[in-house]
Amino acid sequence: MNNDLTQFFDLPAGLLRQAEECEQLIRPVFERIDSIAAYNEAKVLAAFGRHKISAAHLTGSNGYGYDDLGRDTLDKVFADVMGTEDALVRHTFVSGTHALTVALFGVLRAGDRMVAVTGAPYDTLEEVIGLRGEGNGSLKDFGVSYDQVDLLPDGTPDYEGIKKAVKGAKLAHIQRSRGYATRPSLTVETIGKIVAAIKEVSPETIVFVDNCYGEFVEYQEPSAVGADLLVGSLIKNAGGGIAETGGYIAGRHDLVELCGYRLTSPGIGREAGCSLNQNRPMYLGLFYAPSVTASAIKTSVFASALFEKLGYNVSPRYDEPRTDLILQLVLGSREKMCAFCTGIQHGSPIDSHVTPVPWAMPGYNDEVIMAAGAFTLGSSIELSADGPMREPYAVWMQGGLTWNTGKIGVLLAAAECLKEGN
Repeated sequence: MNNDLTQFFDLPAGLLRQAEECEQLIRPVFERIDSIAAYNEAKVLAAFGRHKISAAHLTGSNGYGYDDLGRDTLDKVFADVMGTEDALVRHTFVSGTHALTVALFGVLRAGDRMVAVTGAPYDTLEEVIGLRGEGNGSLKDFGVSYDQVDLLPDGTPDYEGIKKAVKGAKLAHIQRSRGYATRPSLTVETIGKIVAAIKEVSPETIVFVDNCYGEFVEYQEPSAVGADLLVGSLIKNAGGGIAETGGYIAGRHDLVELCGYRLTSPGIGREAGCSLNQNRPMYLGLFYAPSVTASAIKTSVFASALFEKLGYNVSPRYDEPRTDLILQLVLGSREKMCAFCTGIQHGSPIDSHVTPVPWAMPGYNDEVIMAAGAFTLGSSIELSADGPMREPYAVWMQGGLTWNTGKIGVLLAAAECLKEGN
C-alpha cells in the first residue's frame, strides 16, 4: 500500500522522516488515548440505552416547542453522561461564552461575589464579568463583585489563597483549559483538590467549571470530584464535529433550573424552546464525541512531539497527561504565527485556498489570527489554530476530526514554519 503523502501535498522529505520518528515515539501515548475513548464511548452508548432513545427523539419541534420529547430526553442523556443531576442542552446557545454567561447570570444575584480561583478567565468573559467595558450589562453592572486568585508561579493552584478568598463567596469559577494563557490546563484530579479546598471553608459556595475543550479527554468529568455546575460548547468536544451549534449546562438540578429561567424567562424556563431540526445532529454528535475527541488529542500529541523536535517550546509535551484538546506552541514571532496558521488552513477541508490574516476579533483586546477551515464555522473540535498577536507570539492549536487528516494539517503547518526559517 502506498502511503506517500507527497503525491498529494508538497512536504519536504526531511520533515516526513522526522514525522515517522515522532509516530514511533508516541505509540504508547495513543494506547492510553484509545483506552479512555473506549471507556467514554461505552458510557455514552449505555446512556442512550438507559433512556430508550428511538427515532422519535431525533425529530424536531417548532413554535413554542412544548413537550419536545427529543429535547427533554437529550437533557437527561447529557446529565447521565456528565454524571450530574440535570442538564440543559440547547442549540440556542450561540457559543461557549454564551452558555457560560447564561449560567453565571442564572445563579448570581445583586450583592453576590464570584471568585476566579484559577487566575484570569478566558478573554471573552472579561466583558461578561465587567473587567473591561462599561454599561454593557455585565455582572458588575448588576451588582455582582469579583475577586481573583492567581495560580502560583509554577502554574499550580494557590490552595491557601483560594481558602481565604472564597469565604462567603456565592460562586467559585474554575477554568479547566488554559485559554490564551501559558499556564497548564487543569486535570480532573487537580480540580477535585480545588473543590475540596473550597468546600472545606465555604460549603455553600457554588463550584462552577468552564469545561470547554475538556469533555471526554479523561475517564471522569469534574462533576465526579464535586463540581456543582459544568458548562461547555457543542462545537467543541461534546458535539463530536456533528452538532451545528449549541452548548450545555450540567450540574445540580436547582442550579440548572435557574439557568433555564435565564435562558428564556422566569416562569417558562426550559419548558419552551423549539428544537427545529437540531435534535438529530446533537444526539449523533454526542454519540461520536468520545471518538472524535480522541482523534483531536492524537493530532495534538503528534504536533507536540514534532514541533518539539523542530526546536519549539510546546505545552503540554507529547507524553504529559492530557485534560483538554489545547496545545500551545510558542513560535516567537508574528511571521511564524502567520506561517503556522497558513499551513493549518491549507490542511483543512474547507477554504484550504484561503490565507488567514490577523484581525480585530470581537471580544478580544489584541488582533487575533485564526486558521479554521471547518465544516461548522468556529468549530474547535475541527482542526484549528489561533492566537492573539502579542508576546510570546504563541498559537493555541486544537481539534482534528480524524487523526490522519489532522496529521496532514500539522505537517503543512510545520512546512510553512520551515520556510520562515527554523
